[in-house]
Amino acid sequence: MNMVYVNENCLIVGNVNNILQAHEIDVILKNEFLQGGNGELSSLDMWPELWVLKDSDYDRATSVIEKSLSKDSYPEWKCSTCREINYVSFGSCWKCQSDNP
Repeated sequence: MNMVYVNENCLIVGNVNNILQAHEIDVILKNEFLQGGNGELSSLDMWPELWVLKDSDYDRATSVIEKSLSKDSYPEWKCSTCREINYVSFGSCWKCQSDNP
C-alpha cells in the first residue's frame, strides 16, 4: 500500500476518493475520524489520507489526481453574447446572464 493523497480538508480528500473510485482504483481512507484528537495529537498526523491498495495502481492514481485537481481541468468560458470571460462554475454569464453554451 502507498499513500497517494493527503489534505487537511476531509471534504477534498473525500472528493479525490470518489474520483479514484470512479476510475476503478481501489483505495482506503485513513485518519477519517481523528479530528477529535485535536490537541492530543500532532495536527499533521490527523489529516485524512488516501492509500492505494495495489502498488501497481500508484502511478495511475497520482496521474488521475494531478489531472483532476489541475486548473486546466476546469477551463473558463467566453460568453457568446457579451464576450465576457466566466468561471467554469457559472451556468450563466455574470455580466449579461446569457446561458453557458
